[in-house]
Amino acid sequence: MDDKELKQIMEEGFNAQDYFCDARPRVVTPVANKIVRKFYNWAQANSLWILAFGTGCGSIELPPLYTARYDVSRYGIFPRPTPRQAGVFIISGYLSVKTLKRVIRSYEQMQNPKFVLGLGSCTVNGGMYFDSYNTINRLDYYLPVDVYIAGCMPRPEALIAGFNELKKMIKQGKAEGANQYAENFDWYKANQKKIIKDWDLPEYNW
Repeated sequence: MDDKELKQIMEEGFNAQDYFCDARPRVVTPVANKIVRKFYNWAQANSLWILAFGTGCGSIELPPLYTARYDVSRYGIFPRPTPRQAGVFIISGYLSVKTLKRVIRSYEQMQNPKFVLGLGSCTVNGGMYFDSYNTINRLDYYLPVDVYIAGCMPRPEALIAGFNELKKMIKQGKAEGANQYAENFDWYKANQKKIIKDWDLPEYNW
């Protein structure tokens, strides 16, 4: 974009429709051919590119995964810098209401197939923050969670076990969180808007 185009955009004003998609997410039907579907699932299970959202103290357990001791790259797991390049979203600990809004936006920017790992007890039931006024108790009311990794905090070994469980589900064709989100889109949006009062996002903003 050159200066002339940028100036034109600034003069015309910002239009959200130019930058956000207002189409609803759609259910992705698995490939009908059983052999091809099995190959797709195998490939997806062995190329997990993660987007780690450091929402809480659980994020401190993520850097050791990339060290020589644990070396998750041998499992086909790599960190990616943006949501559009990632297929696995790790919610690492408690989620405040303010953070949830950013998490939803990041999740919707990820392309299918995409999966969510809930790391730590806080994503299951709020953990030690269960009665806090500004944290959520159950992540799966707002986003579909494929695998929970319980603990406070889970060690890197538990994280690897969670990845292996996710791989197993993908190979079996059972990690359908993204389709679940599309099928129950209105229910998820209603839950999200109940607690996010300053909802100034498009309905679907990938």
